[in-house]
Amino acid sequence: MTAAAPPPEALRAPLVVEFPFTRSLGPVQSAFLTGLRERTVLGVRTEAGGVLVPPVEYDPATAAELRELVEVAPTGTVTTWAWNPEPRRGQPLATPFAWVLVRLDGADTALLHALDAPGPEAVRTGLRVRIRWAAERSGAITDIACFEPYEDDESTPDCEPAPHDGRFEDPVAGIVAPARLDYTYSPGRAQTRYLHGLAERRTVGERCPSCAKVYVPPRGACPTCGVATTDRVEVGPRGTVTTFCIVNIKAKNLDIDVPYVYAHIALDGAGLALHGRIAGIPYDEVRMGLRVEPVWSEDGRYPDHYRPTGEPDADYDTYKELL
Repeated sequence: MTAAAPPPEALRAPLVVEFPFTRSLGPVQSAFLTGLRERTVLGVRTEAGGVLVPPVEYDPATAAELRELVEVAPTGTVTTWAWNPEPRRGQPLATPFAWVLVRLDGADTALLHALDAPGPEAVRTGLRVRIRWAAERSGAITDIACFEPYEDDESTPDCEPAPHDGRFEDPVAGIVAPARLDYTYSPGRAQTRYLHGLAERRTVGERCPSCAKVYVPPRGACPTCGVATTDRVEVGPRGTVTTFCIVNIKAKNLDIDVPYVYAHIALDGAGLALHGRIAGIPYDEVRMGLRVEPVWSEDGRYPDHYRPTGEPDADYDTYKELL
């Protein structure tokens, strides 16, 4: 009796997903962020007379357009909080701090930000705080560096918000909001075997024992039948372009000239198509049914792109179920 080969060691790798989102601002948000740059906190008055900070452009109760801006105080009261013992990259403070909701004096809603405090024992609901302004301000929520405890008589002062026309020199018209997620990715046993196969210039999928569909990359289970896929099947290396798109915008840190073509490619023997870049042919000559083969990366660990094989185009009926 021959012992079964041990499963390959699961792979792990750091992964970063980052997307800077650029958006334009309307008159209310523009005034709010420009005001922060000028150390002025603006809210907006609702139809019922309440003051919202941060301001919004439409009344959350009536959906009416809101434009009546008012200035509120840079001091306020903590309404709720949570301690953050291990700040992450990009958070307001590098040392442990509290996330707090602060209702600024003159406002009826609370603003989320960081509170610089020596420890959780120094934070409580009802704590009086004030804004600590950033030394350099550009018209962003980070112009408020954080809040800090503020000693007074611990009673909310009678602070009536003052009308404000929202006009500033050189108003902020747009912002870039960075979004980033850092995590460690583990592909699991099925995709680990798939990646080891790519390192040998082989593309290995797994067949569902129920519906017989071959998944590439393998998932370890059939999402349709809900059963484990343990039967490994080598597919390709050639395949057929099923659908494609022409990319005209150059991605950051990607050394590929535009325009280029990104396609769904159904490898021979696979039950669904995978993604791949098409090269070795003018972008405007790529078409559905084009037969392609992989061109491996310099280190030979994955297909860098696919190129035409020179074969006749595949008949539509042979790949229509894979669109």
